[in-house]
Amino acid sequence: MEVILGKRAGFCPGVKNTVIKTEKILEQVKEIYCLGQLVHNKQVTEKLKQKGLKIVDDISVVPNNSYLIIRAHGIPKETYKKIKEKNIKALDLTCPKVLQIHKQVENYAKLGYYIILTGEKEHPEVIGTYSFGVPNISVVENLEDIKLAVECINKKDIRNIAVVSQTTFSMEKFEQYTSNLKKMIKKDSNLEINKTICDATKLRQMETTEIARQVELMVIIGGKNSSNTKKLYEISLRECNNAVLVETIDDLYMNYVKRFKKIGIMAGASTPKYVIDEIVQIIENTKTENYMFGG
Repeated sequence: MEVILGKRAGFCPGVKNTVIKTEKILEQVKEIYCLGQLVHNKQVTEKLKQKGLKIVDDISVVPNNSYLIIRAHGIPKETYKKIKEKNIKALDLTCPKVLQIHKQVENYAKLGYYIILTGEKEHPEVIGTYSFGVPNISVVENLEDIKLAVECINKKDIRNIAVVSQTTFSMEKFEQYTSNLKKMIKKDSNLEINKTICDATKLRQMETTEIARQVELMVIIGGKNSSNTKKLYEISLRECNNAVLVETIDDLYMNYVKRFKKIGIMAGASTPKYVIDEIVQIIENTKTENYMFGG
């Protein structure tokens, strides 16, 4: 069967940098902590844990004077203070793009702007970015959130409004939400829109759209708790009649795959190359049976 593999499938530069630097420090330090999953991929995380990486959910459980990795998603502003108080030796691997957004939001907050942050409310990147904009900031995850944010803006009588986004947010939703926002705010408002979705995310989403329109089945590879991977799956469902989301080859139901002749494959930004290669090789060597599209 024919396979079209996305050129941008797999590790983005930020994730690659994070994983490489973590592996290097684990060669020197036998035990190092990380606040939350280093990357949203079970296979990558398990390998690093075997080398001595300890995943924790709160800075309070990290011992004083120990080593800590700040993952690519970044951390809340107040967590930096706690790290300093505990004399923790931190290796900050926050994605440069995320750090840039933190500075933007902090500057807007100092200037008295109301900040709209498009993204998933429970995503660690959004939680971190949000902390730099309080108290005049709202997270917009859906259309209803826009109404609530505008109500808050009007109540506080703020005319300067800035929009930023989670780096892995859906481009389509960002455009839709900002379009709605323009219609809902007061006419004399100053609205500044910053498209802070990272280039790697934009290009991967665009390529997924292009491939999905050419194939009969899309296979998206990545962690099921990965935001950017879920976006690729949503795009595939919209553009192709058939799509599946898998973490490894074990999740792929081959009797289903055998029904197609032309298959597209894309992987999220935290998906290691060896996982992608294994799935591509098996699919390429599989013979189409019970073809469902005939003619």
